[in-house]
Amino acid sequence: MRLYFVRHGIAEDGDGIQDFDRKLTKEGVEQMRVAAKAMAKLKIAPACIYTSPRVRARQTADIVGEALGVKVEVCEEVGFEFNIQAVESLIADLSDGDDVLFVGHEPSFSETVSEIIGGGKVVMKKGGLARLDVFSRKPLRGALVWLIAPRVFETLT
Repeated sequence: MRLYFVRHGIAEDGDGIQDFDRKLTKEGVEQMRVAAKAMAKLKIAPACIYTSPRVRARQTADIVGEALGVKVEVCEEVGFEFNIQAVESLIADLSDGDDVLFVGHEPSFSETVSEIIGGGKVVMKKGGLARLDVFSRKPLRGALVWLIAPRVFETLT
């Protein structure tokens, strides 16, 4: 099983907007279109995409889902309180051959990826992608295979 983690793209500042409603900026939309195109070229093919319900994450997931031809499922578990237990719960009924892509936020993404790989400090940039190859589901452990910064996607498309 491969787990992919995509941090949402560049979003509006929070000035006068409730955090839940912050949208991707035009730059953020373009950033994610480029990233999604690169993900398609990399032949990323998740069985499912789980996203935070916050607008900027949903927009990111929709862009990625469209490029990969995968349906997006909104899950509160992928919100700000996202953690290793949420990952375990969401993948529990999937087979070892299924890949999963999560779209969410900081700092929970970096913390969760770091915990799954057994330590170290991982930092997810806006619009970045991490790939973990799972080698144990109980307890959930995996190896960090990719950590792609958003600027790298520009060179892949």
